[in-house]
Amino acid sequence: MISTSDFRTGLTVELDNDVYQIIEFQHVKPGKGAAFVRTKLKNLRTGAVVEKTFNPNEKLEPARVERQEVQYLYNDGENYNVMNMETYDQFAVTKEQLGDAVKWLKENMTLTIVSFKGSIIGVELPNVVELEVVETAPGIKGDTASGGGKPATLETGAVVTVPFFVNVGDVLQIDTRTGSYIKRA
Repeated sequence: MISTSDFRTGLTVELDNDVYQIIEFQHVKPGKGAAFVRTKLKNLRTGAVVEKTFNPNEKLEPARVERQEVQYLYNDGENYNVMNMETYDQFAVTKEQLGDAVKWLKENMTLTIVSFKGSIIGVELPNVVELEVVETAPGIKGDTASGGGKPATLETGAVVTVPFFVNVGDVLQIDTRTGSYIKRA
């Protein structure tokens, strides 16, 4: 059991038969009344963030979240097939389990599957991926003076805003956390 005095950012706990990760916490000692712990918790299944207050003597069950490194192999139309990097076992993951990660997936990419009690609750991608531009408007000389950007479709189907000098065939570095252009590779 985890006491509220043991809270730290990133800790995963079980609450109401679900798994939450502590985003923020604050021990509060008001002038009047008993002390308490104010927290912001992120539901790892749904991504929803909730605020909850705990008594200082309350205890929570730690969540056993498992992470396994896998390699994305291919999409068979319905499922995304991955391979465990340690055992070489192949298994399928649904689009719902992957969530927004689908738009950054490229064959042979290494990612981390996060599971809780045997069911997949999320995916952790590398922070930066390199993807090729397959469609964008051509750059016109002098466009860069105003700054700004234009939309570009990447090889995975994702659309990002890029500077005017980027052309079809360029390989770009993209931040998967924000979905933004970093630089040409």
